[in-house]
Amino acid sequence: MSPLEPRTLAHVVFDESHREAWTIRPEVAKAMQPAHPEDASYARAAALLTAREFSVAAHTDGPLDVASLQGADVLVIAHPSDPAWERTVPGGVSRLSGAEIDSLEEWVLAGGGLIVLGETEQDKYGNNSNELLERFGLRIEHDTVQDYGHSLAAPSWVLGELERGARGMAGDLLARVDSACFYRTGTITADREDARVLARASAAASSPRAPLAAVTDHGAGRVAVLADSDLFGDDCLGDLGHTDLWLNLVYWAAGNAFSKGDGKVPSAAAADGFWIALKAEVEALRARQEADGSVDLGRHEGSELDTHIEAIAASVAGMAVHFPHQSGYLAAVIGDLWAWRDAGYGRPDFSRSLEAFRPDRQRTDGIEHLVLFPMYKQNGPAEKVFEALIVRVPWPAWLAGLEGARFDNPKFVPVTFVDHTSGYDSESAVLFPETVTVAEKAVNHFGAIFCDREGARLRRTLRSAAEVLRLNLPPDAAALMSSPLLSEDAFVLWDLIHDRAHSRGDLPFDPFMIRQRAPYWMYGLEELRCDLTAFGEAMKLEDEGFPLGRHVQYAILFDRLFRFPITGARRRNYDGLGGQLLFAYLHTHGHLHWTDNELTIEWDTVARGVAGLRDAVVELYRTGIDRSKLRHWCAAHDLVASYVAPAEGSAWVAGTRDFVDIEDPRPYVDSVLDDEFPLSIFYTSLKRKLEADAQAVAA
Repeated sequence: MSPLEPRTLAHVVFDESHREAWTIRPEVAKAMQPAHPEDASYARAAALLTAREFSVAAHTDGPLDVASLQGADVLVIAHPSDPAWERTVPGGVSRLSGAEIDSLEEWVLAGGGLIVLGETEQDKYGNNSNELLERFGLRIEHDTVQDYGHSLAAPSWVLGELERGARGMAGDLLARVDSACFYRTGTITADREDARVLARASAAASSPRAPLAAVTDHGAGRVAVLADSDLFGDDCLGDLGHTDLWLNLVYWAAGNAFSKGDGKVPSAAAADGFWIALKAEVEALRARQEADGSVDLGRHEGSELDTHIEAIAASVAGMAVHFPHQSGYLAAVIGDLWAWRDAGYGRPDFSRSLEAFRPDRQRTDGIEHLVLFPMYKQNGPAEKVFEALIVRVPWPAWLAGLEGARFDNPKFVPVTFVDHTSGYDSESAVLFPETVTVAEKAVNHFGAIFCDREGARLRRTLRSAAEVLRLNLPPDAAALMSSPLLSEDAFVLWDLIHDRAHSRGDLPFDPFMIRQRAPYWMYGLEELRCDLTAFGEAMKLEDEGFPLGRHVQYAILFDRLFRFPITGARRRNYDGLGGQLLFAYLHTHGHLHWTDNELTIEWDTVARGVAGLRDAVVELYRTGIDRSKLRHWCAAHDLVASYVAPAEGSAWVAGTRDFVDIEDPRPYVDSVLDDEFPLSIFYTSLKRKLEADAQAVAA
């Protein structure tokens, strides 16, 4: 397996047991059409899938029944034909048996995705594809459409008139598809009301406005039918929008496959009685701690606390068998517990434990770590009480390869939850050294980010936002929003690139801003700069053939546009401001539109829009090196204010601000309004609707 091969999440089967006129096997295509194998080959169509999250196989022998469909998520039936009319794959007959049709209908009802490709003069080929399609309210009509005014090279090469794509999580099957040619095509009849026509013949065609491609849901499954099969053959797949149409159809048909499972495997450590006891004892101890982690011995008996500490220490020791790589850390934890007890349960100091906790040295795929610290939770409870966790590190070969060769980041540790105490029943998605309670400055060896929680938050928000906003969501983006595994992978790669971007580029200040006080829009621009940098790197990875790159772009775009601006309080919400700026920039420059209560993203140009904003922020940073700190803050405010309107009464608006350019401008930060850049009408409405939607789901 190549280090950059994608995770396989869906299996596509091409039927080649019913005299199909197309094959995914190059040697068979050459035997069928020796002079021009491309005219019988779907090898390129199959290769597009295997370069993404799909595995592909040809079904060449035996009936299409429960056994042969086992493990298949999508079945493609591409123009079966009597050999009298076409050169076909060897063996079998062109007609499906009654039992096969029954099996296929049951398979679709249970969640399978079926793609059937027909041909001009459908009835003459001796297949009975229509007997199958009629189970789903569809039919390929015996026709040859001619269109002299809307065609490509010949009247029978019909340019379909594309319909309006679906909205929301149903997926826009025409995303990025600007045109499609149906070469010698029949037409389609759709008898069910919920069928969606994707393309029609023009009003001037021989069969005016007749459907050429249609899809429908059936039970838990999905069915797509096209009245031509040539457009996805090797000869034509690269023409017009055929590649995107093919990928959209397969991602859509495979929709159920992406929602299967979260990849979690049982943990022996989490099932151990010592862990169960450890959780219970930590919860009991947490309930007795003050906000700073100390325990008031005037309210709680010292002997009772001693009992809890002894039980926790015994449980940690009992868990050591599962974590041999953490022997030094576990010993330090027990030592710090005894020291806290002996010091009278004041503010804890877990410096030795933190020094010994080194997950950055154990980045192995699937390895688990035990965590026990007194700590506050970023974006969660602020109390510095004890938490116990078991975390698992995802470190697949592709991630190790990218980190080692391209995005070096030795402190970066992606993690997922195995189990945890109640402090992490919150929105907190990080485990950082600075959150741990220590006597002096915390060491900084690692940064752990819970990619499973980040992925779950995004999926939850976007599924709701896509419906509320009636978003034109591409099927591969809908797959990302359905898949815990794919969204986790996207966040791992996003976080890897984002984290290292803080210390790279033209930086007129401490990139992490840890040791300085600044207006909150400076923090917002820095976080946004790193995200836009990650977006650009993800574009490069996609161009190089790594499909996860596109999913990273989706994750950044959707999280920034739909979650960040409406999450958290409006008091100096710097992450929210970054999302507001991105939306306003893309809207101003025509890369997204809010029209007729629907949000439309221009998928062909939105990446250019993101790059444009990144260039503007990078230029702000580059020129900031030559400005005073105050002037740099003002220039940054001007950049944001050119797209996001400042609040009435702001002291920072260009033309009204009255600041003296002093060496230390930090006192001016006090003049920043808590909500210097209020939410737009769009976001206040979105926030209200998503909150109502969340309440309805909870009810």
